[in-house]
Amino acid sequence: MVKNNVLKGVVLVGLGASSYGMLATFVKLAYEEGYTTAEVTASQILLGIAGMLLINIFQKAKKGDTVVKASPKNRLQLIVAGTSMGFTSVFYYVAVKYIPVSIGIVLLMQTVWMGVLLEWLLTKVTPSPRKILSVVIVLAGTLLATNLVKSDTVPDWRGLVWGLMAAASFTATMFTSNTIATHISSAQRSLFMLMGGAVIVLGFTAFTWPGTFNFEIFLTWGLVLALFGTIIPPILLNAGFPRTGLGLGSIVSSLELPVSVTMAYVILHEQVNLLQWLGIALILGAIVLMNIKMPGQK
Repeated sequence: MVKNNVLKGVVLVGLGASSYGMLATFVKLAYEEGYTTAEVTASQILLGIAGMLLINIFQKAKKGDTVVKASPKNRLQLIVAGTSMGFTSVFYYVAVKYIPVSIGIVLLMQTVWMGVLLEWLLTKVTPSPRKILSVVIVLAGTLLATNLVKSDTVPDWRGLVWGLMAAASFTATMFTSNTIATHISSAQRSLFMLMGGAVIVLGFTAFTWPGTFNFEIFLTWGLVLALFGTIIPPILLNAGFPRTGLGLGSIVSSLELPVSVTMAYVILHEQVNLLQWLGIALILGAIVLMNIKMPGQK
């Protein structure tokens, strides 16, 4: 029974991570149809809020008074924390305007070493040798996966900077998601964090507004991005992680990386050479190394 529960968790986390992995390819396709970053991010976050609001209403109608309500303090904390989600979307989607999706997702996965660094700064506890080794492997894998070793041309520096900024903000999102108001439902937490993200995204939309906005995106790519980026993944990941545990869940969630690269390779026809695949394998290996339990470890 326990094994079946864990297996169910693995499937849920895997599907949630794979859903995230599809996003950048969809964004690239939206760009090819002439949509702007502002239109992409605004439609995704607004439709995501609408979808999550409906889920909360359904949950309330089904469970009634048994649903733990978020206090005003919880709501404010989650909205503030959610601003990092908005920054992640904006930074990442701007990054893939300048660099291939296969490189963008590798930059986003720098959350591995950024998370270790943030934990070190907050707890003042020196990372274990295994974590330090994992960080070194991630950095080595990044050099290969971004094709910096073999290629004569360096990826557009703007894409590299935006991609690393996306990784930094995503690290903040991962930290706050696991520490703030964890006693309330994932649907409520997601809704208020999306509201915080909307403040940033809509601010970006207003700041970059060229005077026109193509509202057709709400009926096309906006629906797809909201579904695969802001509605399905949080539900699946929040349902799966309690079954898998943080360690196994983190390993399974790294599926986002190969799914994103494969989507870019198959649909966008981006070139991914053998060294890049090796770099991706190294990054995945580092994530496994950092999360598996060694013999004798509790």
